[in-house]
Amino acid sequence: MAGYIFKRLLQVIPVFLGTTFLIFVVVYALPGDPIAALGGGKQHLSPSVYNELRQRYNLDDPLLVQYGKYMLNLFQGNFGTDFQGHEVSAIIARNWPTSIMLGATAWAMQVIVGIPLGVWAALNRGRFPDHLVGIVTTLAFAVPVFVVAYVSQIVFGVQLKWFPVAGVSAGWPVAFIVPAAALAIMGLAATARLTRSSLIENLQSDYVRTAIAKGMPRRRVVTNHALRNSLIPVVTFLGIEFGALMGGAIIIEGIFNLPGLGNQIFLAIGQQNGPTVVGISTLLVIVFLVVNLLVDVLYAYLDPRIRHA
Repeated sequence: MAGYIFKRLLQVIPVFLGTTFLIFVVVYALPGDPIAALGGGKQHLSPSVYNELRQRYNLDDPLLVQYGKYMLNLFQGNFGTDFQGHEVSAIIARNWPTSIMLGATAWAMQVIVGIPLGVWAALNRGRFPDHLVGIVTTLAFAVPVFVVAYVSQIVFGVQLKWFPVAGVSAGWPVAFIVPAAALAIMGLAATARLTRSSLIENLQSDYVRTAIAKGMPRRRVVTNHALRNSLIPVVTFLGIEFGALMGGAIIIEGIFNLPGLGNQIFLAIGQQNGPTVVGISTLLVIVFLVVNLLVDVLYAYLDPRIRHA
């Protein structure tokens, strides 16, 4: 097991460097001068201040050198300073709880709703519940997330007034239910589809047919044997999905005006504030890779064939 974990750690390093470098290039290779943008696009800064700021943020160095200096600071726990002089780590600390609550609520919805839907469809294969789940999940895949978010906001917030239209002043869970549902909708559909297909496959296995032939009650066969084995790929998907939800919250936090990391990226892009965009994106990459690594280790623990492959 230790050897498997070591190999997975070695695989994480190039993925991390490649992903963060791509983010860095995309952010800093965009046209426009971020220092000039501090004055609203006009040159209000004196030449000495302008040159000092460009030197402070390494903007005159080649892109590869800028990235190298950024990584050296990052390995010392320094996410940098934005163009307004605020520590990016302080921005992350201030907005992190909102993103965690949003992502965790959306993830819980995927588990609580997605798995039972998939089980319901699998146990009623070819009948009305199966077709209903198929139609609902297809719609969830087909409609873009931002459309679901805007429609939910108008229906449940503006017209019915069941939930707040935007902001977090109502606290958890009231302020997070609609945004989390919009964020979770695609993952929920994928969880239901994956649970359904995995359970159907296991219900057709020899060990299930043998257990039923020996007189074991069908409910017990499903819950104690087929469902337990069927949930292994579902657990893997849900683990990776948690990391993806954190990154996918950018649009949702922007629409519902939630003060999370996604909303900060949304604002920072408009302000050409590269250090904030790179810092938060790097953190999300780290979260995704750590969760992915933990899921791989858990999967290898549950299925020993994986670590010997």
